[in-house]
Amino acid sequence: MLERYQTVADVVLDHSETAEVFQRHRIDFCCRGDLSLEQAAQSKQVDLDLLVRELNEAIASRAGSPPVELRALSTPQLVERILANHDALLRAIPFARTLAVKVSRVHGEHNPKLRELQTAVEELEATLVPHLEAEARSLSPLLATQPADPAAVRQQLEAMVAEHRAVAALLERIRAASDGFALPDWACRSYRALFSELEQLEARTFESVHLENHVLRPRFPVA
Repeated sequence: MLERYQTVADVVLDHSETAEVFQRHRIDFCCRGDLSLEQAAQSKQVDLDLLVRELNEAIASRAGSPPVELRALSTPQLVERILANHDALLRAIPFARTLAVKVSRVHGEHNPKLRELQTAVEELEATLVPHLEAEARSLSPLLATQPADPAAVRQQLEAMVAEHRAVAALLERIRAASDGFALPDWACRSYRALFSELEQLEARTFESVHLENHVLRPRFPVA
């Protein structure tokens, strides 16, 4: 059973299946993963008992399936997982932006929020793509060096924290503009495809940032 004082990041690290519950309640388990369950619930005006119950239900639903112990992964394995997510994101973001433009053009008068959604998706592409490319250029080679230089790696990771916060803020805007990816009855196929793509994109981004902030960074503490 979960306790209210446990941090959001630790819950996701121990039980990855809870990530979807936090996403649904717009609780950031990446950049604000150091908040306790109680603090996170208060910040989003979510009933704490309801949140803990949904988290426990998610954990119980996975009973019998061995979880991926992220903290047990070697650093090369961890980086490989992060980079695989990055590759998927770099393929998904342009497609999502194209869909956002199309859906906004066709349905923007019916639902003006779609115009804000298009803007947020375009800003996400402009922010996230250079960030992912910079990580591939600078961080990955540092980590590939054996032994890795802890000070250099930590410096790179710390420099990316502000960018992570900017990405999290954009994902929050996308959630708000899409009403939590809730589809109206009249949504066309492109509309449905857009929301599906954005929800998957959000999940992959959160996983990458979570791994970098709460699994990778702690391996390179400040001296």
